[in-house]
Amino acid sequence: MECLGGRVNTRLAVAGLLGSTAVAGLLFAPVFGLAALMVPVLVVAAVGYGCVELCARWPRLTPWRPLLVLLLGLLGLVESVLFSTTVAGIPTVASLQGLARGLTQSWLLTLESTWPARPDADQLLFVPLAVLLAVTLGLELLLRLRKPLVALLPSLAVVGLAQAYQALAGLTAMLAALAYLVPAGVLLWADRLVGPLRTRRPSGSGMLLALPMVIAIVAGVAAIGGLDPAGREPYRLADAHPAPPPQSPFSNPLDEIASRLADPGQEVFSYRSDVPVDRWRMVVLTDFDGANWSADSQLRRMGTRLAGVPGAAVATADLRVRDLSGPWLPSQPNPIDVTGVAPLVDQSAGTLLSQSADAGPATDYQLTWSAPDADAAYLKTASVDPHAPGGLGGLGVVPGDISKIAWTAVYGQRPTFQSALLLERFLSDNYQVAVGGDLPTGDGWPQLRQFLTETKRGTSEQFAAAYVALARITGIPARLVVGYRGSAETVGGFHVVRNGNVLAWPEVAVAGVGWVPLDPTRTASKADQPQSGLAKAAAQARAQLPPPNQLRPPQLPPGQQDLAGAKASGPVVWPGWLVAAVAITPFACWLFGVPLAKAARARRRRRRRTGADAVLGAWAEARDRLCAHRVPYRVGMTPRDLAESAGSVLGDRVREPMIRLSRLLDVALWSRYPATDGAARNAWAEVREIRRALAARPMSRRLRAALDPRPLFR
Repeated sequence: MECLGGRVNTRLAVAGLLGSTAVAGLLFAPVFGLAALMVPVLVVAAVGYGCVELCARWPRLTPWRPLLVLLLGLLGLVESVLFSTTVAGIPTVASLQGLARGLTQSWLLTLESTWPARPDADQLLFVPLAVLLAVTLGLELLLRLRKPLVALLPSLAVVGLAQAYQALAGLTAMLAALAYLVPAGVLLWADRLVGPLRTRRPSGSGMLLALPMVIAIVAGVAAIGGLDPAGREPYRLADAHPAPPPQSPFSNPLDEIASRLADPGQEVFSYRSDVPVDRWRMVVLTDFDGANWSADSQLRRMGTRLAGVPGAAVATADLRVRDLSGPWLPSQPNPIDVTGVAPLVDQSAGTLLSQSADAGPATDYQLTWSAPDADAAYLKTASVDPHAPGGLGGLGVVPGDISKIAWTAVYGQRPTFQSALLLERFLSDNYQVAVGGDLPTGDGWPQLRQFLTETKRGTSEQFAAAYVALARITGIPARLVVGYRGSAETVGGFHVVRNGNVLAWPEVAVAGVGWVPLDPTRTASKADQPQSGLAKAAAQARAQLPPPNQLRPPQLPPGQQDLAGAKASGPVVWPGWLVAAVAITPFACWLFGVPLAKAARARRRRRRRTGADAVLGAWAEARDRLCAHRVPYRVGMTPRDLAESAGSVLGDRVREPMIRLSRLLDVALWSRYPATDGAARNAWAEVREIRRALAARPMSRRLRAALDPRPLFR
C-alpha cells in the first residue's frame, strides 16, 4: 500500500511539474496567440508524462529517460508543427532541417516580427523546443535529485524568456502567475506526502519558506518587466532586434521621379479598392543631410495583424504590382493586414518592403488598412506635434537666405497646422509645377536654393523637399513621402497606376491626429478622383484658410490651451530613476546593509583595547551570532545558560567553545586580577571555533542568519 501511495504521489508531482512548465510555454501567447501554442506545448507535456510512466513500467529504461523525452518530444513536434515536411507522417530530411531552423533561427525571426507573429514553423518552434528542454531537465531534477524546488527552475527560465519577449502586466500578469502557481503548488504538496519521492518529510517551516519563494520569483518575473515608475512601455528584447533591410543596393524613389515623368505611360501597378484612394505611398524619408534624403526605417516582419486606429474605418484593396524598382510595395499610412506576400513593415511610416531587394516583375497581394478621419474645424486650429519621430530631423547646412523665405512664408507665426497650410499656399501660389521634357532633378540644398530663389519651377520632388526643409526651419514637424496618385483609369475593374502618377508630398505631424498629408503642387487629387480621410479634412481646412490680410494666430481649443500651458510651465514629473530608487532602497538596505553592519560591528568589537573589554566584546559577538541562528536567549541568562541552550539547538561543536568562553568571561569580570592579553586572544579564538561550527550548517539557515536584522538592535 505504501508503494502504491508513493507512486500516486510521484505522479502528482510529475503532473504538477509538467503543468507549470506548460503554463510557462503558454505565456508566449501575446507573441503568437494562445491557439497556435496550445497543441505543440501540450504535446511536449504529454510526451514527458508518457516517458515517466514508461520508465516506471520498465525500470531498465530509466537511465535512458532524458533521451526518450527528447527524441519522442522532437517527433511529437514534427507531427504537430512540421507535418507538411513529412511523408505520410514519417519525418524526412526537411523535417530535420525545420527543427534545426527552429533551434537556431526561429527565436530571432520572432524578435524581428510584429506581434502577434505569424505562427509559421520557422518562427514558432523555439517555444515548444524551450518547453521540451525545460521538461527534460525538470523531470531529471525531480526524479533523480529529488529536489522539487530546483526542478521548477527550468520552467522559471521559460517564464523569464516569455517575459523578455513580451512582459505581462496588471491583471493579466496576476492571472498568469496564479496559473503557474497552481500546478507548482501541486508539485510541492505531493512532495510533502510520504512516498519514494523524498528520503525525509520536509518540515512545515520549510514549506512556509519554499512557497513564498516560488510566489515571489514568479510574481517578480511576471510583473517586473511591466513595471516602470515613469509610465513607459516595458522593455522587450524585440526593441533591440529590428529586421534587417534587403542587402542588395537599390535606388531612392525620390531620385526616380523625373525619369518616371519622362515615360508617363508605363504601367506600374493596378488596384481594386472598396473606398476611393487618392494616394499610395512607397517610402517615407525623414533624414536630410543637406545633400540627400533617406529613410530611418524601423523594419519588422509583418505578423498576422497590426492594430488599427481606434474608431477608424477599415478599407481593403487588391493590388497587382508590375514594374517597381527596389523593394518598396504600394501601401497606406496605417496597414493592418497583408495577404499574398510576407513583407517587411515600418509601422511608424506605413511602408511595406519586399524581403528581396527587388519586388519582382509581378507581385499580387491584398492590403487592409485603417483609414482615420479628422474634423476640419479642429485641424484649422490644431497645434503640431513636435515629438513625432522624424518630424524635426536634420537639415544640413541651411543657406543664409533660405530662413528668411521660410519665415516670410508663414508670416512669422508660431508652429501650428494653420502655419503649415500657409507654407503650403506660399509654394502653390509662387512656384510652378514643371511639365514637358526638360524636368529639373535633385533635392539637395543647391537644387532647392535654385528652385526657391531663381527658377521657381520644379516637379513634386522639389516642391515636397522644399516644403519639408522650410517647415523644419520654422519648427513645423514634417516628413517627405514618395508614392503615386490614385488613378481614375480602369481596366477590368482595376485602377491602373502609371509612371505619370508618380508624386512626392509632405506630411505634417498634428497633435491628436497624426501625420496629415498636404499637397503644395495641387496635383495629388484630380476632379475625377475624390479625396477621403485626412487628405479630405486637410482640403477642407485649406479652403477655410483666411487671406493674408486677415490672418490671426489660431486660438487653440480649451483642452489644447491647458496642455500648452502645462508644457510651458513644465509639468512636475518625478524622474523614473528617483521613484525606482525610493522603491528599491529598503530592499537594498536589508540585503546588503544588514551583513555589512554586522561585519562592521564585529570589527569594532575586535579592535577594543585589551583586558575585560576585549573578552566582553568576544562574548557579545558570540551571543549575537547564536541569536541570529535562532538559539533561545533572554535577559537574565548566564553565559553557561546560553552555552547549554546553544548545545541543545546546535550540538556539542557549539556548546563546548561557548562553555570555555563563559569561563573566560567569568574570570575577566569577577577575578581580583585584571584580564590579560592572552585571555582576550583566547576569547576571540573561541569565537572563531563557534563561527566554524556555524559554517557547517545548511546554506539556507546561514543565509537567514546573515540577513536577520534583530541582533543589531540588542
